[in-house]
Amino acid sequence: MKVARITLSDRASAGVYEDRSGPEIERILNESFGSGIEWQRVVIPDERVQIEEALRRMCDVEHCDLVVTTGGTGPAPRDVTPEATRAVLEREMPGFGEVMRMQSFARVPTAILSRSTAGTRGQTLIINLPGNPKAIGECLPMLIPAIRECIRHLHGE
Repeated sequence: MKVARITLSDRASAGVYEDRSGPEIERILNESFGSGIEWQRVVIPDERVQIEEALRRMCDVEHCDLVVTTGGTGPAPRDVTPEATRAVLEREMPGFGEVMRMQSFARVPTAILSRSTAGTRGQTLIINLPGNPKAIGECLPMLIPAIRECIRHLHGE
């Protein structure tokens, strides 16, 4: 399986601090799918054009089965990940974001501010995750069954 993890952060891309969200995504997916994942790793700023280009490249050129973004899903003016994602999706799958918000809201009432979404482009599933490693640890594991099933469907199984 080929997976891209794209960290969207002005500060991490500038080297101001270390990306901790991307490695957390890898840890969880490696535990869930095994160590046979071929990883594509990208860290870029919160720039819509760059995000769209990275998503298209991972889907259309790298032919990833799964692309997971982290960061840029809140209400701040520079949080443009959902808009960039929707611009490249062929079909939106809002249930992923709905489940993450519902699950997180029980612990963090401000989780409803998340605008995470998901969808497909070709044979690739794209999912927006929060930018916080702790939130990734809470949200990503519960999505694994749906991720497995969606990838199977996208590949005609």
